Amino acid sequence: MKKSLLSLVVLLILVGCGASNNNTETIKVGASITPHAEILEVIKDDLKEQGYTLEIVTFTDYVIPNVSLEDGSLDANFFQHEPYLLNFNEEHGTDLVSAGVIHYEPFGIYSKKYTDLSEVPEGAQVIVPNDGTNEARALLLLEAAGLITVDKEAGINATIRDITDNPKKLEIVEIEAAQLTKSLADVDLAVINGNYALQDGLDVKNDALVVEDEQSFGAVTYGNVIAVRAGDENSEKTKALLEALRSEKVTTFINETYKGSVVSLLP
Repeated sequence: MKKSLLSLVVLLILVGCGASNNNTETIKVGASITPHAEILEVIKDDLKEQGYTLEIVTFTDYVIPNVSLEDGSLDANFFQHEPYLLNFNEEHGTDLVSAGVIHYEPFGIYSKKYTDLSEVPEGAQVIVPNDGTNEARALLLLEAAGLITVDKEAGINATIRDITDNPKKLEIVEIEAAQLTKSLADVDLAVINGNYALQDGLDVKNDALVVEDEQSFGAVTYGNVIAVRAGDENSEKTKALLEALRSEKVTTFINETYKGSVVSLLP
């Protein structure tokens, strides 16, 4: 009888330990496929050690990840820079905030037809992203390349209506950011977001005619952030996620994997 009772106690202890080991919380993060989801994969084991299971949900657009964060389907998302986030809040009435910046993806001007901007003819067709702040960023890069001049008063809210000088009479067309690489062969130039360029096999260092300078306004302003609902900036989940991302391991992964197409901004 005593032996049976002792066996039962041991069994209950073992079951209890097993339940405790599996008692992890889930952190559900929405991300663009490249590079954001790839970077998040690096920290899965680190979060596991802290008692969290990281669930990564990938998206191919810039709207649904914020909608899903706002409605509580996600704990955080990782795909956007803060100017886009603030613009999204203003346009959609959401209340999302940056919990911290992680990396920067240089914009590039690409072409399948030309190898130098001097070859671009008058009236050439140029496509740029059509979403708020990313359009302004594309126009500022075209300005830095000497192709157009943008009204300085417009700043990060500039659109094609704010172009004050266009000596080559370029036809600048706004399209969805996700379609830029897919449309590249059909136009003369495309100014493409870093994540979509990577996702579709473009190397900003080798394939772009012009690259956003790492010390430029763009680099300072457009770092990609972890976004959360307002009030969750200091939650335990958010702190664990940021701590895992702000590691030397992640910086090394970014540098070795993307070789300048993604630039770590980690402290």
